[in-house]
Amino acid sequence: MPYESVDALQRALTKDVFHYAKDAKKAAGRALGTLVEIITFYLLKTWGYEKNVGIERRLPEYANPDITHNVEFTLHPSSLIYDVTIPKNRLPITSGKIIKEGGCPAWAHQVKHAQLLSSKSILKNACVLFEDHSRFAVACLGDPTGTSFPVRVCELLSHPFAVVECKRVGVEEGQGKGPQTIEKAKQGAYVARTVSSLQKVRMADGAMNGVIEMESGALRCEPYDKLLAEIVRSDSAAMIRDFILTVGVVSNHGNWFSKEDHNKELKVLAQSYDWLLFLTDLGLSEFVESLLVRPVQRNQPIRDAFVASYTGKKGRNCFTKVQIALDADRALQEYFAENVARIEGWFNVISPGERSIMDLKASLSALASKDWKDILS
Repeated sequence: MPYESVDALQRALTKDVFHYAKDAKKAAGRALGTLVEIITFYLLKTWGYEKNVGIERRLPEYANPDITHNVEFTLHPSSLIYDVTIPKNRLPITSGKIIKEGGCPAWAHQVKHAQLLSSKSILKNACVLFEDHSRFAVACLGDPTGTSFPVRVCELLSHPFAVVECKRVGVEEGQGKGPQTIEKAKQGAYVARTVSSLQKVRMADGAMNGVIEMESGALRCEPYDKLLAEIVRSDSAAMIRDFILTVGVVSNHGNWFSKEDHNKELKVLAQSYDWLLFLTDLGLSEFVESLLVRPVQRNQPIRDAFVASYTGKKGRNCFTKVQIALDADRALQEYFAENVARIEGWFNVISPGERSIMDLKASLSALASKDWKDILS
């Protein structure tokens, strides 16, 4: 590994990139948190879920819509509305241009003002064109041709079938853990436990059971992993109508757990999310070394976008999960597509036990393929 730990990587970024910042270490830590989100997003994209993704959406608690939580990624049932083509000489690609080229759908008069691609070639991921209480429309940019940009517009149902959140907490120099570590873990755990109809109950012997209300009003209680697997496979509207698969992604070995034992924070998250993945130090270090520190020529746009985003000047960030320089996006998509098997190996499955990331991929596929319009009707 190019760096002996993520903490060493953070110190290197503090010295080489964030020297201008008043609190350089905190700035580097925040950038590492952004990288975890970008790695997670482009893995979802590579798995084929770009058309399903919502970013930074407010998600209501199960049966308690008065309380909502902002979450990084949600995966929604999606269906194609139309494909359009915008000439390259007509930048920016705005919601108005997309709607006009698509023949003005019924909700055209309610379209949001948004730019899928700016005049400076900054791409907005999961660009929302329209939204009401039950659905929203997003625009996704396809692979550009010599003269035009293909744009796909999809309708997503508001109720997601999965939520993915990223958690990383920096370590202060000379301390074992950051002061906000456990509080951030508890926040993530609370959201994971409250958004889905499948609830967790700890039994007296320490075992974790799942509880879900059936259509009759009766409560069904079984070992959690068994009930979770059955729900993912099920086509019963009563069982899956309000179910959301919760996935957490954490990073930084030194902070979350030692080699010998899980820290309290990791235990809190592992017992709350349906799936908890750990992005290894090796994976994060390889991403930084290969794409941001010493990239080959074809990946240089990734480094350029990263460096341009951290100059100390406001309003210049073009390297986040929400907005990213177009050439960096293209390079990232190619890198992930060519190296997806190795990138999947960057993640360790913390919970459920004895499962692999391929099992998670299969669960997401099973959920995405259900007839959600009929289920939610």
